[in-house]
Amino acid sequence: MTYEAARSISGPYLSFLGASAVAVGFAGGFGEFAGYSLRFLSGWLADKIKTYWAFIISGYALSLFAVPALALVHSWKLAVILLVLERLGKALRTPARDTLLSYATFRIGRGLGFGIHEALDQVGAVGGPLLIALVFYLKGGYREAFSVLLIPALIALSLLIVARKLFPMPQDFELSPKRIYVLESKGFPRSYFLYLIAMGFFGAGFIDFILIGFHLERAGLIPREHIPLLYALAMGIDALFALILGYLLDRIGLKAVFLGIFLDLFAVPLIFLGKLTLLIVLGIIFWGIGLASQESIIRAYIAELVPAERRAEGYGLFSAVFGISWFVGSLFMGLLYEVSPGSLVVLSLVLHAISLLLLSGNAPLVRLTD
Repeated sequence: MTYEAARSISGPYLSFLGASAVAVGFAGGFGEFAGYSLRFLSGWLADKIKTYWAFIISGYALSLFAVPALALVHSWKLAVILLVLERLGKALRTPARDTLLSYATFRIGRGLGFGIHEALDQVGAVGGPLLIALVFYLKGGYREAFSVLLIPALIALSLLIVARKLFPMPQDFELSPKRIYVLESKGFPRSYFLYLIAMGFFGAGFIDFILIGFHLERAGLIPREHIPLLYALAMGIDALFALILGYLLDRIGLKAVFLGIFLDLFAVPLIFLGKLTLLIVLGIIFWGIGLASQESIIRAYIAELVPAERRAEGYGLFSAVFGISWFVGSLFMGLLYEVSPGSLVVLSLVLHAISLLLLSGNAPLVRLTD
């Protein structure tokens, strides 16, 4: 609720503070770059010292307090710093959290388990933007909107501490693994790196909502107070399709990942070229499906490609590559947007197509077998 609410208005807020489209693209891209690239280090450390909860709690604390602090700034540069700090908190916690989830979801199926996690995550992701919309409806501004997010932040940290006390050793969930690797290797298998490259192209072509919100406000296509509602819609779609795609992942494997990326391909042309509200809404729906893929099944599949003792490191390296790709892609998207939205659309479509070709060309990836 806290950080997704902030993301729903970060683009318009930066515009309100006087930032350019390039600055917005940089803020979104660099934030993701920093947040993803540092995950390799945090994942490596988490595997070495096995203190997963310490990484999780400290990472959430950094993110959750950076968001309400946005109410105190008067410069878009300071706002960008806080947005980057929020992403750094995510970098600190995510590999350890995903490793915890990979243990906890072992028995029910990782696709479904990660899908449930993402669906529950999106309950807050829907509620957060709706809360912001309520603040705007009550004639509040950006500062009031960010200030009220301190409440869910404190609740989230309290619940996290309770979870730590109840489940101090998440590794115990996976006591008797029944799966072995078909391909023995001291390092990561070739299938992992092939998957890594394909997802890197997908990350480069995926548009961050911060640029979407900026576009909708600048072009005057959607009233300011309705932009958080569109984000809430995307989060609802994310929750629904995280479950659907997660279910499919456990049954058809990599084809579910292919399907999610293919559907996301339609989002960018509809949002950035569409002039009708209906087309933009449809584009937001496809964007939500792409986000569901990114946040659930794409991550879940990693656990099938790396050994358990190096799982956090595997998640960290994947996140680093994905984040660098997202940063470079977002920066170019911001630059191209200033030239023309059409050129942005072309680049995104090309990058999606390359990702799909790599996945289809390497469909028989080495997998774990029962």
